[in-house]
Amino acid sequence: MTLIKSISGIRGTIGGKVGENLTPLDVVKFSAAYGKWIKTQRRKDNYKVVVGRDARISGKMVQSLVMQTLSGMGIHVVDLELSTTPTVEVAVTMEHADGGIILTASHNPKQWNALKLLNKDGEFLNAEEGEQILRFVEEEDFDFAEVNDLGKISFHNAYIDLHIEEVLKLNLVEVDRIKNSKFKVVVDAVNSSGGISIPPLLEMLGVEVVKLYCEPTGEFPHNPEPLAKNLQDLSKLVKEEHADLGIAVDPDVDRLALVDEKGEMFGEEYTLVSVADYVLSRKKGATVSNLSSSRALRDVTEKHGCEYFASAVGEVNVVAKMKEVNAVIGGEGNGGVIYPESHYGRDSLVGVALFLSLLAEREIKVSELRQTYTSYFMAKEKIELTPDLDVDKLLEAIAKTYQTEDITTIDGVKIDFKENWVHLRKSNTEPIIRIYTEAKSQDEADNLAQRFISELRELSS
Repeated sequence: MTLIKSISGIRGTIGGKVGENLTPLDVVKFSAAYGKWIKTQRRKDNYKVVVGRDARISGKMVQSLVMQTLSGMGIHVVDLELSTTPTVEVAVTMEHADGGIILTASHNPKQWNALKLLNKDGEFLNAEEGEQILRFVEEEDFDFAEVNDLGKISFHNAYIDLHIEEVLKLNLVEVDRIKNSKFKVVVDAVNSSGGISIPPLLEMLGVEVVKLYCEPTGEFPHNPEPLAKNLQDLSKLVKEEHADLGIAVDPDVDRLALVDEKGEMFGEEYTLVSVADYVLSRKKGATVSNLSSSRALRDVTEKHGCEYFASAVGEVNVVAKMKEVNAVIGGEGNGGVIYPESHYGRDSLVGVALFLSLLAEREIKVSELRQTYTSYFMAKEKIELTPDLDVDKLLEAIAKTYQTEDITTIDGVKIDFKENWVHLRKSNTEPIIRIYTEAKSQDEADNLAQRFISELRELSS
């Protein structure tokens, strides 16, 4: 099954049969359902939606289907064409639009694509809104516009530049200090829209840029998830060029991974940790990450005398918690930085600018900066589920077993032990239980994961 419908949108592989893969008919139905939802939000004469895409090969085809469907519903479309997820989010508010759609399967391989849906604030839809769109898809009760009321499509290609301008205006972005540091940076944009957004930002900051896979052809030269095993070319080039650091982003530029001057991974989890360290040194306040993110953010938050909060997994949940506690910085451990001074969405451009501000202020190498943070190690495992297994009852049994420990149950079960933690949660997209652990050594993290795999199997037998 390669078509996944969820509250956060629809994604799948291109081609194949309707309802089983992401076909043109599936794209049209989902776009129409989103258009219907837009019209239920408020009554007005004219509706407007911003649409952008990453560089993957199917992007133009899918975007054309989306925009023409919205036009057929009488909704005006602002076409950003090749863009980034955070740029589309920023454009929704700048355009005073009613919503936005980003066509990207994020870190998935090139045969995948997806529709990610935004509200009028340029933020992802919540669970209730997503469920409503899924109902509209199933009902197929759409009301299209008559010929004189079709929506118009207008092209706007300046939003990446406008997004960069907004980043450079942020109070904590030290433009002059970064320019004076004369950094040299290698950028791996996996041949997607990071190639037309990250290098221009760096150049505006006076950084010498060495481009690696920055042509937005959609032909990904390696697995597009920004993990160490996929970034060997970047690590090698950083060393060859004697660069200060390497930057890697995923195809839609909402995840940021860093490589130090030795070609070693800084660690995706530590992107947010380091940026939060910088922000909290200038502005005190709460921080938020999801339950599966590193304890290192809590450590750095408490170092600054501030309070850390955890949310359920998922960007929309992180954002909701950030608003609730008025957080000054937040995000996810996958390299996603959310900085409310800019907007409530993961944004690699903001992450890059704040990280370079920190580096320029401290006047130290990236490897030296990394050594200032406690090293934690993670294990990520999963257990396949059988149809007859009651997952909720299984997780309840685990929670009862460890009831004397520090337990959180807002998203599965997370058990915080003194020296490590384990998070068990049911996947929203696959018939599996995810098992995340973190400890101060890889062996300890691996052993903890295996221990809970055994306990889950014992309880389910």
